[in-house]
Amino acid sequence: MSTRTTYRWGIAAAAVLTAELLAWMIMLAAWWLLENRVDAFRWDHPEMLRWMLIGPLLALLFLTDFAWRNRALRRFAAPDTVARMVPGISTTRPVLRFMLLRHALGLAVVALAAPQFGSHPQEVKAKGIDLVLAVDVSNSMECQDLRPSRMEAAQRAMEQLIDRMRGDRLGIVVFAGDAFVQLPITADRAAARLFARTIGTGSVGTQGTAIGEAIDLAARSFDNESAASKAIIVITDGENHEDDAIGAAQRAAEQGIIVHCVGMGTPQGGPLPIRRGNQLQGFRKDRNGTTVVSRLDEALLARIASAGNGSFVRATSGSTGIHELVEELRKLDRAETGTIRYTAHDDQYQWPLGAAVLLLFIHLLLGERRNPQALWLRIAT
Repeated sequence: MSTRTTYRWGIAAAAVLTAELLAWMIMLAAWWLLENRVDAFRWDHPEMLRWMLIGPLLALLFLTDFAWRNRALRRFAAPDTVARMVPGISTTRPVLRFMLLRHALGLAVVALAAPQFGSHPQEVKAKGIDLVLAVDVSNSMECQDLRPSRMEAAQRAMEQLIDRMRGDRLGIVVFAGDAFVQLPITADRAAARLFARTIGTGSVGTQGTAIGEAIDLAARSFDNESAASKAIIVITDGENHEDDAIGAAQRAAEQGIIVHCVGMGTPQGGPLPIRRGNQLQGFRKDRNGTTVVSRLDEALLARIASAGNGSFVRATSGSTGIHELVEELRKLDRAETGTIRYTAHDDQYQWPLGAAVLLLFIHLLLGERRNPQALWLRIAT
């Protein structure tokens, strides 16, 4: 009976690639069934699923290493010498050990993505602050010195803030030449997100930038009986031509309301586009035919924030500045803002995690060489 002195690379490659293909087919089919046939199925951390792409890369690396080991055995010595020095060469065992390890890692990634299905209603007492966003919707917010525009950067800032609400209540005031309440103070994050998406430069008919009126209206929007800390975040380019914004911030501070400012734009500024639908028609010009340039007024916004005992941050194309303000808001005293009712999803990560641990355990027990007693010796010792 002859003894093999090299690995069967062709059989190993066929086995590994077939198993890889079957694994992806089973995973995609299971995903489709869960998404379409199982009520309330969701991934709590879907971003982790991108690590599944490492599986095919591991398979290619394994087969490359397998081929290199085969080549090394051929060059090592004559077949009879190899058979005596490296007895019990097996193709099946290293392939099986790799597939156990590879699919254990795949199941671990599924567990990290935290599959959830099944749900139950739950109530929690919410603690937070009362916050009003005062958002500039004047034509100058269409300026594209922040990409894609100041207005879209402001919407992104609002969504980021809403996503970080933890028991806080939020209201929205929009302003241009006039100011009005877009959303009364509420703990409903879904409603806040919906209203934030509808805000645009057409939300107020009268043009201008009445920052002071917006701060006064925001201050009147708070519930005076609420014990929660109160804050206003003004999101604007600071081109104020209407009223005394600094005085409004001082009046708010006297009521214990903190006023923060987020500057939208750059000091260098940019022209104001004229659009018809999605088509750019040109840029706004003054009576002399000179292109109008809108610039961020950092100095004014810094003074408004200082008068309101708050902070000023400037948004950029890469950052809205909301992260810095959230840290400031977290320092405020929090009070009970009501009861939040929500649907809690049941975690099911333990099933893929348990399967991953089992496969990894078998992988550790299984040796690479032919030895009928190896498994039992490992268990016994």
